[in-house]
Amino acid sequence: MKKNDADMFVYEKELTAKGCRFIAGVDEAGRGPLAGPVFAAACICDLANPVCGVNDSKALTPKKRGELYEKIVATAVSYKVISVSNEKIDEINILEATKFAMTEAIESLFPLPDHVLIDAVRLKIPFPFTALIHGDALSHSIAAASILAKVERDRIMLEYAEKYPEYGFESHKGYGSAHHIEMIKKYGPCPIHRRSFLKKILGEDA
Repeated sequence: MKKNDADMFVYEKELTAKGCRFIAGVDEAGRGPLAGPVFAAACICDLANPVCGVNDSKALTPKKRGELYEKIVATAVSYKVISVSNEKIDEINILEATKFAMTEAIESLFPLPDHVLIDAVRLKIPFPFTALIHGDALSHSIAAASILAKVERDRIMLEYAEKYPEYGFESHKGYGSAHHIEMIKKYGPCPIHRRSFLKKILGEDA
């Protein structure tokens, strides 16, 4: 295992030494985009046989993320990916939607975790947890979850790109690129846009 791989297990080793057997990593993908759902993943990795190369999904190429995604789902003790629609995001706000998705993902795991490592967000869950700032760059388990969430969200945004081709979702995945904003102003929002995110673009009544 490479040095940078080993560095990603510091928190997992500490928890294992304390008697934790099932350690779940949790992360989200898609909090910032102007369109599409937010995704959250929870993953209990097999720490005895870890997948090498797992890192913060943002630091990986799409090809590498896809390769690691397949290895993670094939070897994980348990994993779950949950999405929350743009309509629900508009209804309850993006932070609450993210927390909801994370909580649902965690509580859907089997076996249930002994401890949860979460990227930054603090949750009301019936399990001991540690919220780590930039956790996807510090913990193998969180990084694995970040890959699962990112790959599944990107896949659905590619499907939306075919359905709504004028917005170019295949290139920006819903984030507020200059071209995306230009297309919103030209065509108006489509059904997957987060209306609460567009107020500055289209006016306060958007």
